[in-house]
Parts: sequence; structure tokens; C-alpha cells
Amino acid sequence: MTPWPAWLRLGLLLPVLGLNAFVLRRLLVQFAPFPGLFLTAALIAFLLDLPCRWLSHRGLTRGWAIATVVLMTLGLLVWAAVALVPLLIEQLSQLISASPSLLMAAEQWIDRGQLWAVDHGLPADFADISSDLVSQFSRFATQLSQRLLGLLGATVGTTINVVIVLVLAVFLLLGADSIVDGLARWLPDRWRSLVKTTLERTFRGYFAGQVVLALILSGGQLLVFTTLKIPYGVLFAVLIGFTTLVPYASAVSIVSVSAVLAVQDPRTGLELLAAAIVVGQIVDQVIQPRLMGSIVGLQPAWLLIALPIGARVGALYGVGDLLGLLLAVPVASCIKTLADAAKAGDLKLPESPPAPGAP
Repeated sequence: MTPWPAWLRLGLLLPVLGLNAFVLRRLLVQFAPFPGLFLTAALIAFLLDLPCRWLSHRGLTRGWAIATVVLMTLGLLVWAAVALVPLLIEQLSQLISASPSLLMAAEQWIDRGQLWAVDHGLPADFADISSDLVSQFSRFATQLSQRLLGLLGATVGTTINVVIVLVLAVFLLLGADSIVDGLARWLPDRWRSLVKTTLERTFRGYFAGQVVLALILSGGQLLVFTTLKIPYGVLFAVLIGFTTLVPYASAVSIVSVSAVLAVQDPRTGLELLAAAIVVGQIVDQVIQPRLMGSIVGLQPAWLLIALPIGARVGALYGVGDLLGLLLAVPVASCIKTLADAAKAGDLKLPESPPAPGAP
């Protein structure tokens, strides 16, 4: 039998994948937001399974380990809702109230820059930049206020979704092994072991490492910002810490919050920038290599490509841009691992069908 050429097999495969992707999108969008809630619950179950296994290895039964972890998680959520969330809301309200003065300070800096450029004989016309800054900031403030009001008005719906996610996560945690084994049976034997190992290593390792790093970074910056008496320190520490969940997003948030403070007080902005960079470097150079190692295995260029693709795919399939961003890196890492294994011959791919008319 003469096998079909590789280019022909690939050419036939791509339209089939495109058609399946289109049908899957139409199906998932009809059930939104439940696909997003299910994926969120699965990620939470992934994270909670790690301490459950640790407690099981210390002698606790699986049921008692799950009960202990779930109760501790609920206790931490209640503590955050009582102690941390009101403080975050208060500082966010203060920041929104101070936005007009921050905007005026930014315009003054733009005017000073224009005068400096004129004095030195440089072509400068920052009027468009100033007006664009005003319009963009006003639009952002309006959208932020509307979203805050929407969140306050949708408290019941949000609470229901949170309860659904937590309950589903607990059930996924209880049946984790049987669910994984059941799904793995749908895979060919030659793929089963590698897919299970890759998914477990990448997803568990990546998300567990990122969440721990986010908590450590938030705690460290909260301590430093409080010591330096940085305005809105709790809000900025939590924001910078949890943007660590998305690669390179923490750098953008550090520059953004430093710029916000610098327009009103350059010294404070520089203090925040220096403190955030020092704490971030300590976490990146000391803690992250020991905690995560080389779990992802992707070059920075591929990370930058995977992030917008993940956000777009998440929006198209009704799971949300944020969840798409969070899933982009581990999914891309899994695809790379499986593709490398197939290329290296570690997996035997299905034989191609005989060409039409072949004897």
C-alpha cells in the first residue's frame, strides 16, 4: 500500500479540525457561562488536590484530607471577605475619588514636557496627547464605575456562580482519580500515559506554582509597601501579586501603578517601582526556580504568542478572556510536549489509509 503524502494528510486534517472547532464553539456558546464555571472548578480542584495528596501521604485518609483542605480553604475565603475585601474596596474608592487630581497632575507634566521641548528647539505638540489622555482616562473611569455598580447589583448571581464553582470543585476533587481514568480511556493506548503525565505535571505544577508565587509576592509587597507608607499599598500589592498569574503582566502592572503615583509625587512613584522590582527579583531568582523549575518549557516568544491567542480563543468559546489567558501557557506547553514526542518517534501515530486505487 502506498501511503498518502504528508502534505495531503495535513491538508485533509486542517479542514476537519476547523469544522470540529466551529461546531464546538457553537455548542459551548449556547451553554455559557457553564463551560467557564466548569473550567474554573477544574482548576480549583487541581490546586486543592496537591495539599490533599500531601495530607494523604502523612497518614490521613483521602476523605479526611479533602475535608480538612476544603474547610481551611473556606476559612481563608471568609477571612479574605471579612478583612481584605473591604480594605481593597476602600482603597479603590479612594483612588477613584483622587482620579481628577491625578489627571490634572498628568496634564501638568505633559505641559512641562512641551515647554522643555520648545526651550531646547525640539518639535513638540503634546496637545493631542493631553486631550487623548483626558478622554481615555474619563472613559476608563466611567467603565470602571459601571462595572463596580454592575458587580454590586449582581451580587446574587455572583454568589450563585461562586457556590456552583465551589461545589463542583469539591465533587471533582472527590472523584478526581476515577474521572481522569475515565477520560483517559477515550485516548489511544500509545497516547494515554504521556497525555496523563503531561497534563498532571504541567497543569498542577504550573498553576500551583503560579498561585504560591502570587501569594508570596503579594505578601512581600504588602509588607514593604506598608513599611514605606505607599498610598493604596494594599490595593497595589494585591494587584501586582495576582497579575503574576499571567506571564509578563506583573511588569506592566508595576510600571502602571508607579506611573499613577509618580504624576502626583515622583518620589513615591520611584519608591514603589524600586520596592516592587526588588521584591519581584527576590521571588523570581530565589523562590521561583526552586518552586517551579522548568515546568513550562516555552521560549518567551512563544509565550507572547500564546497569550493573545488564548485570550481570543477563550472569548470565542464563551469561557472568558481572563480564563483564556490563564490557560494559554499550560495548554501551549502541553501541545509542545506532545508534538515533540510525536516528532521524536516516542509515539506511534496511526498508519495512513491506502491511496485510492492502490493495490
